[in-house]
Amino acid sequence: MDENEALAKRGEGVLVPNYRPAPIALVRGEGCHLFDAEGRQYLDLMGGIATAVLGHCHPKVVAALEEQAHSLWHVSNLFTTKPQVELAERLTRHSFAERIYFGNSGAEANEAALKLSRRWHRDRGDDRFEIIAFDGAFHGRTLFTVSATGTPAYWQGFEPLVPGVHHAPFGDLEAVMSLLSQRTAAIIVEPVQGEGGVRTAPEGFLRGLRELADQNGCLLIFDEVQTGIGRTGPLFAYQTSGVVPDVMTLAKALGNGIPIGAMCTTTRFAEALVPGTHASTFGGNPLAAACATVVLDELCEGGVLERAQPVGDHLGAGLEAIAQRFGPQRIIEARGAGHLRALELNQPVAPIVARCREKGVLVIQAGEMILRLAPPLVITREQVDEGLSVIEEALHEIF
Repeated sequence: MDENEALAKRGEGVLVPNYRPAPIALVRGEGCHLFDAEGRQYLDLMGGIATAVLGHCHPKVVAALEEQAHSLWHVSNLFTTKPQVELAERLTRHSFAERIYFGNSGAEANEAALKLSRRWHRDRGDDRFEIIAFDGAFHGRTLFTVSATGTPAYWQGFEPLVPGVHHAPFGDLEAVMSLLSQRTAAIIVEPVQGEGGVRTAPEGFLRGLRELADQNGCLLIFDEVQTGIGRTGPLFAYQTSGVVPDVMTLAKALGNGIPIGAMCTTTRFAEALVPGTHASTFGGNPLAAACATVVLDELCEGGVLERAQPVGDHLGAGLEAIAQRFGPQRIIEARGAGHLRALELNQPVAPIVARCREKGVLVIQAGEMILRLAPPLVITREQVDEGLSVIEEALHEIF
């Protein structure tokens, strides 16, 4: 039994079996590479599921974590801390937001956004509590966010769900119109559905949602947990949509793997969350906030975002070329934006994920038939080409 098998066996003996981990145990990361317990190297094209935006063990993030660890870890949100304020200042500087609420995950950020929408209307005497979400959406695993998630498989065994949540087909404005009422508190949408198959919002859809929300008087929430922090090209996906939401949620890449989430909104809507209405013990703690501040600085002032954009285009072009070579009978479509890309196949992708791993490249699924790529933004063109070559080899072998 090698070290990977030994660690997997130990995990099976003590962990809740809600995951199905790959048959390797990862022990070290550096840049765009990971290493297993036997010392084998892997090119990481999944980035911790769109999280390791600066790659693994980025020296500036490590330095920030070490420096903060020697001064202050946790004091609770009953006190102000410098790292939290500095991070909030950066998020407001680079986005539409004027106020930031910090949690520990995307689910917490979305939970806060959904609660905010209800509370804001109730404070005005309006009995608005319904939420419109979309088929294929993924917003988290808390009861409220899983109710908004548009995949029934995630609901099974947890019913009854939070009442008042309705789902429309992604991209269908007429369906949204039919669901809107004087009870609607908010519309929540991902500019690009990540777990739902890397599906980009159709042209005009997000603008249409903005218009419908304005006409109805409900809030428009953009879930940018997966698309934010440079993943689709700009710092935030809304910035190329021509639409400004009322609330935006972030997590994943914000801390480059250090757990942190953020709900970003305007002063007008933030007024609904007065003391006592919502809280998070660890939200925006100094360690996480210090790391996230470095992430934003590297992307915006350090040039990472600018350098990443042509590499993301190169990745997309490479996937499109693979799709054309295999043809629509085997690869239905290449799609996505920036460093969030996918191939939709006409057969399950699990064997291809496994074959790529055997060849030293880590990729991930997004549904049964979707091969998803979400590499670090610091990946090079040469590394992209290496990964694409392995993916194409695996496709030839499986097909």
